[in-house]
Amino acid sequence: MKSEPNEQHLLKGLAENDAKTVEILYKQNFGLIQSFITNNNGSYDDARDIFQEAMIVLYENVKNPSFILTCKISTYLYSVCRRLWLRKLQHNNRFVAHVQNLEETVPVEEDIETNDRRNTDFAIMEQSLGSLGQPCKGLLEAYYLQKKDMAEIAGSFGYTNADNAKNQKYKCLMRLKKLFFASYKNED
Repeated sequence: MKSEPNEQHLLKGLAENDAKTVEILYKQNFGLIQSFITNNNGSYDDARDIFQEAMIVLYENVKNPSFILTCKISTYLYSVCRRLWLRKLQHNNRFVAHVQNLEETVPVEEDIETNDRRNTDFAIMEQSLGSLGQPCKGLLEAYYLQKKDMAEIAGSFGYTNADNAKNQKYKCLMRLKKLFFASYKNED
């Protein structure tokens, strides 16, 4: 599988050390790497360092005329970052499982597709929550994000008791669900 023409353009730009190309690659790929590393015992700074190392690996490879990328750039960068991060964890004794065949390319196509789908779902949920309106949005945020109990919510939102607040939360949740799935169907 050869990479797409747009990707070939990006690889050419990277080989020519084009700043705009580097910026595009960063914007398209860093979020996934940051998510992977922060979800696996790392920090934002770790993600930046690992991503920078992977970009250097890619840059050095595209400078080699015999280099042929046989997958998407995102897949390549994710695979390199994953190997680098697992090595670093192993070196720092923060990764307890024994990693075999670390030198081999890690199949990541499904991970990327799963992460892309999850990011799309989160975007749809955020959009649905935004169009939900008040007081529903505030009530759901108070319960699910701020972890307030129903008695607290009842007082804050002017409900007579916790049961009334709970009933309203349920109605709001059903409205949010309806908005989410209507938007979700439109995405497909």
